[in-house]
Amino acid sequence: MAVKRTNWKRWARQLKQEIYALYLAYRDPRLPWYARLIALSVVAYAFSPIDLIPDPIPVLGYLDDLILIPLGVMLAVKLIPPPVLAECRQKAQTMAAQDKPVNWAAAGVIIVVWLCLAVLVIRLIWGFVR
Repeated sequence: MAVKRTNWKRWARQLKQEIYALYLAYRDPRLPWYARLIALSVVAYAFSPIDLIPDPIPVLGYLDDLILIPLGVMLAVKLIPPPVLAECRQKAQTMAAQDKPVNWAAAGVIIVVWLCLAVLVIRLIWGFVR
């Protein structure tokens, strides 16, 4: 049982590092716009405190995190040119060995986007109720 737990921890750590590499790749000017859009979407969803299916819902709550994020990472990795991805992975590995990166501007943008979406949904629902 300890072997399985260690494998999961390693997998989670690698996924986290890969998401940070996607964040670095998103900022790289050599990336095509569509790869940049996919990378940004995956990173935003991974770091967003709001999920499509809330975590308190048994089983389904974590299912979106276990399926959507790895699939998004795989898609983004396929769209990023290999030299850019290798460079970003190296930077992510170096940053992970040092300190945890904090980007308050990105966190603010994610929160503003989710709040705008929430207001839009409330206004749509309010329009149907009236």
